[in-house]
Amino acid sequence: MDRKNLVIVGGGSTYTLGIVMSLIEEKENFPLQSLTLYDIDEARQEKIAKAAAIMLQEHYSELEEFTYTTDKANAFSNIDAAFIQIRTGGLAMRELDEQIPIKHGVIGQETSGAGGMAYGLRSINDMIELVRDIRHYSKDAWILNYTNPAAIVGLALKKEFPDDQRLLNICDMPIAIMKSYADLLEKDIWELVPEYFGLNHFGWFSKIFDKEGNDLTGELKTKITSGDFIPTDKEIANDASWIQTFRKARQMLIDFPEFLPNTYLQYYLYPDELAKKDSPDNTRARQVINGREKQVHELCDHIIAQQTTGDMTIESDIHGVYMIRAAASLLFNLNETFIVMVENDGIISNLPTDALVEVPAILTKNGPKAFSVGAIPTFYKGIIENQHASEKLVIEAYYEKSYNKLLQALTLNRTIVHAPTAKAILDDLIEVNKDYWPELQ
Repeated sequence: MDRKNLVIVGGGSTYTLGIVMSLIEEKENFPLQSLTLYDIDEARQEKIAKAAAIMLQEHYSELEEFTYTTDKANAFSNIDAAFIQIRTGGLAMRELDEQIPIKHGVIGQETSGAGGMAYGLRSINDMIELVRDIRHYSKDAWILNYTNPAAIVGLALKKEFPDDQRLLNICDMPIAIMKSYADLLEKDIWELVPEYFGLNHFGWFSKIFDKEGNDLTGELKTKITSGDFIPTDKEIANDASWIQTFRKARQMLIDFPEFLPNTYLQYYLYPDELAKKDSPDNTRARQVINGREKQVHELCDHIIAQQTTGDMTIESDIHGVYMIRAAASLLFNLNETFIVMVENDGIISNLPTDALVEVPAILTKNGPKAFSVGAIPTFYKGIIENQHASEKLVIEAYYEKSYNKLLQALTLNRTIVHAPTAKAILDDLIEVNKDYWPELQ
């Protein structure tokens, strides 16, 4: 395999070290000549980058060049692939995304409901600019975007770049769920073959097979409903919020036993129940700031102070490995199957053709080749069409600068429904997002 040049956009993310660890573990499958980190926040990135440099020096001697920069020309020139993981407004704006809906008695969540709409609307402009910049310097590079909320961002990018065949929106939530499935079944995760349909953060596994074609779905459902269902990916396994979320997925399966649900569906199926548990003084954003962010920065400080990773174990995470293996399949034409987002265009025959559906697809050097799903049952069709309409209205509101369409989007959303509540939330979100959103009319 020839060695590739990769840039990670959002190099200051707390997920970057995990991706670097995964690149080390996957270096035989995705060999790199150079790795660059790019971020607009120089100070935040520097801490991550200095720790990553030590890690790479000790564990990736084959890598010819590692750099980090805030300069787009340096970051995006002569690259083969870009991983994009930005957070417009940072964790401070995420906390407001969550606090404002909670104040009005509904769910505060970063990718779902009002919080997801706010985050998505902030992200669109930056994402469009990033794709344009990457294309200016490296017109043939593969762009793998996993910036949240991927459903809204993906729809915007599809509208802005309809002919870009090397731009793929992808999410790691299905593989994180499958990690728990694999452990319940006592299988290696890469032995599992899923059938899946829906939108991003709004889908279901219809079947789980092994590579020999044996249907494991019934056994898996029994294990989940008769026991406990918890996250086992090391990134979230010890997180109390994620543990509760996976246990709620068990309840969703009991209530709706036809298909295995994505964990994010809890926000749409049990919004009132979950809203009662939210507190504006203990948002998920605050938990991340005091937990994951603090731990990652302390780890970086330790590596930098010691100038070695000798007293720690370098371990990949499923999030990083999934993105890397997907990129490898695209760049090396491996024809492996991943769950990704593609324009529907008849894949799910009774959903709108312009929906950005999340389904299994073979990843080739010419892009994803999605498997046909066919028609889906009425309940799933109805709830997906409702969610797609809400997300599509957000995109229309961005381009038309329409207050009314944002209000419609929030009123349609199952986490809110009540029009006066949607209006009150929208007005508060407009006030705090003046520096990010288009001026609405």
